[in-house]
Amino acid sequence: MSLTVGVDIGGTKIAAGVVDEAGRVLEEVRRETPATDPEGVEDRIADAIAGLRERHDVEAVGVGAAGFVDASRSHVLFAPNVAWRDEPLKSDLEKRIGLPVVVENDANAAAWGEFRFGAGVDVDDLLALTVGTGVGGGLVLDGALYRGGFGVAAEVGHMRVVPGGHICGCGNRGCWEQYAAGSALVREAREVAVAGSPMAAALVERAGGNPLDITGPMVTSAARDGDAFAQELLAQVGRWLGEGIAILAAILDPVMVAVGGGTSEAGDLLLDPTREVFRSGLTGRRYRPELEIRRAQLGGAAGMIGAADLARR
Repeated sequence: MSLTVGVDIGGTKIAAGVVDEAGRVLEEVRRETPATDPEGVEDRIADAIAGLRERHDVEAVGVGAAGFVDASRSHVLFAPNVAWRDEPLKSDLEKRIGLPVVVENDANAAAWGEFRFGAGVDVDDLLALTVGTGVGGGLVLDGALYRGGFGVAAEVGHMRVVPGGHICGCGNRGCWEQYAAGSALVREAREVAVAGSPMAAALVERAGGNPLDITGPMVTSAARDGDAFAQELLAQVGRWLGEGIAILAAILDPVMVAVGGGTSEAGDLLLDPTREVFRSGLTGRRYRPELEIRRAQLGGAAGMIGAADLARR
């Protein structure tokens, strides 16, 4: 049985797991991310892998990093949450651990995981969206991960949908993720709560009386409990998702879109409005095949599983 390690690197945590050929995570360990110390991040990755190798015979390592990864899958060109700038991550890690390493964008790795073992196992073309604090994207076309000419394709969260709109962490204004992500959900909830609207009273109560402590999971929980305002907040984010997916369908024509990430925990409270607006905005609607919008299946392990499988290949 072929075993590889998948590593998912975020701004606060490093998750590493041993993954078998069927996409099963046999063991997982976690380390904190020293985000301002690039060498320290590599130390933590190497330490996590070393611990796993004490108990498993692994052949290679796949690393999913939140940032731009070059076409050779070796350098992290830029990472917004870790101090990596043109970081030779592949060669650095290979020297430390003595195993082959593949570096991939984390959303690309998650898309590959869903394609191989999750929501997309029955299709050859899919767009995977990771809807959390932002909106990440990964694209599989004709059974192959599409990375673009420079390795940085499918950064769909940074489509500009509202010129001059909300400022984005990328430096532009009006990016899709400013309206279709969990951060938008929280921003809108807090703004209404701070204004003292009684619509937000239940959310403020869940936050212990402080509107600025409202979180995305609180909104989702309230919506599931029937709170009309929380449901409308999720529907608003869903409508923005639908608008963007309609645009992407006109360009990419995938068979299926898999929606994952923390905000997708809301399920159909998010996805039903997404589907409705998508259908109303689809170019040539009623006269063309319509893609299916599904909830992703692998949860937070998608990037780890996908990175491990890419390393195996």
